[in-house]
Formats: sequence, structure tokens, C-alpha cells
Amino acid sequence: MKDYLIKATSCNGTVRAYAIQSTELAEEARRRQDTWATATAALGRTITITAMMGTMLKGEDKLTVKIEGDGPTGPIVADANAKGEARAYITNPHVDFDLNEKGKLDVARAVGTSGYISVVKDLGLKEHFTGQVPIVSGEISEDFTYYFASSEQIPTAVGAGVLVNPDQSVLAAGGFIIQVLPGTPDETVDYIEQRIKSIPAISKLIESGKSPEDILEEIFGKEEVKVLDKMPIHFRCTCSIDRIKNAIASIDEEELNQMIEVDQGAEATCHFCNEKYVLTKEELIELKQSKEN
Repeated sequence: MKDYLIKATSCNGTVRAYAIQSTELAEEARRRQDTWATATAALGRTITITAMMGTMLKGEDKLTVKIEGDGPTGPIVADANAKGEARAYITNPHVDFDLNEKGKLDVARAVGTSGYISVVKDLGLKEHFTGQVPIVSGEISEDFTYYFASSEQIPTAVGAGVLVNPDQSVLAAGGFIIQVLPGTPDETVDYIEQRIKSIPAISKLIESGKSPEDILEEIFGKEEVKVLDKMPIHFRCTCSIDRIKNAIASIDEEELNQMIEVDQGAEATCHFCNEKYVLTKEELIELKQSKEN
């Protein structure tokens, strides 16, 4: 089944919900970053949640998420837009630990339990919206739950899971974001909290063939989910040779001359997709001339 996301409401319109199957998305990020199992889970959870957050935006809006913990993975960065496109990178991909006491990949140990999550939204305005909160657990889902409550003042439950095969590839990935709108009765909130605690792990549901619709029905009940929208989700990087040329054209003349005369060319690799771009000496001379003109 191809990756996709649904947007829905429940509980007579008092609850907004998103659910995603992101197995291919997480696998593509893993493949490009060459992550080991625990780092794969951290990267996969991050890109899964970021992709869902991207679909909360409109038009050409986009957002960037940065998780900066004190663990060995180093910073994890993901960005997404309203079209269902996302990408991510992890600073140190070769991180793996034994399973934690719950028998799960030890994401908190990899990410760290101290640090910050920041979310920058580019809404096409002069100023970007930036929210930053401390990491509360390092498990990522709980950290985003805290982000929504603290930075956006929206009571939210966030869940994301990634299962990794013995060959390091992603077996299953998915997640949900559930937001309680103002005026929702306390008993409804309590009911949702209990249901979320009682359902199997999201990655297990995806592995068993459950769809995003099934995930929300597990939480709310079959008759209680009203799907508003369904959209494909995929990995997409915005890097290009033109962007690389623009970046090189912006460096100072001395550095550019060194690339031409000493290095005899330039090579750049995209953090997100690991695509390698090579510029010849002749192309650099051409860039320099166009810069001078």
C-alpha cells in the first residue's frame, strides 16, 4: 500500500484528527541517510510527524522541525509542506542500541533527554513563526505532544512508530495527531486518552495491514470517524544544481578563486538526500564572470 494521510473529525466535530501510513517515506529517508536501526526509528518518527504537521498548512506554506537533543544522533532536521512532501536528515546516522526495557528501539537514548524541539513555519509572511520547547522525553511523540500544548496551546495527542527489519530497512511506519478543539467536554477528552492508551503500537497496526482510517477507528470507533481529505505522502528534496550554483555564487571572491585555481572545481552534497553535485573549473569561471557582470 502506498503512503497516504487522512484528515478527519470525530466526536461531533469537536476533535480534529490526522493519521498517516509513512513506511515508504521513512524507508526513503533511511536509505538516503544510511541510518542504523535506532537512528532509523528516530528519523522515521520525526519525518512521520513533520509530514502530518505539513498538511496542516495551506498553499505554498512550509515548516521545518529541528530536534536538538544531547544524545549521539545529534540534531535531526525535517521539513514538509502542505502538498504532502517531506524530507529529513540526521547528523549522526550510525547510532544503534540494544532494545529498552519495554522491548522497543531506544530512541530516547539515541536522541537524548535534554535539549530542544523547534518548529519554524514559513507562511509566506515577512516574519516566520517560530516555536521552541524543551525535550521532555526524547521519544519524539511525547515531545511533540508537549510542543502543541505549550507552543500552540492546543491539547494534542501525538503518536508515531517505526518498525525496522533485520536487514535495517523499514518494515512499517505510521502515526496520528489528534487535537481537541475548544469546548470539548472533559468526558470526551478522558475517553480519547483511555482509547489511545489501550490500542496496539501504531507501527504494529500498520504492519498488520491496518490503514490510516483503521487507526482512527481503533481510537474513536467505526461510526465516529468522518474523513474530510485523503492525500498521498512522499519524500521529496528541493535541492538542485541551480541552488548549489546560487550558494557558490554568494561566497566571497577569494574562496571562489581558491575553488577555481587550487581545487579545480567544487563538489557539494545535499544534507537531506545525499545527492552529490559536481561543478567543473569551467563552470566556476562562468559563475565568477556572471557574478562580476
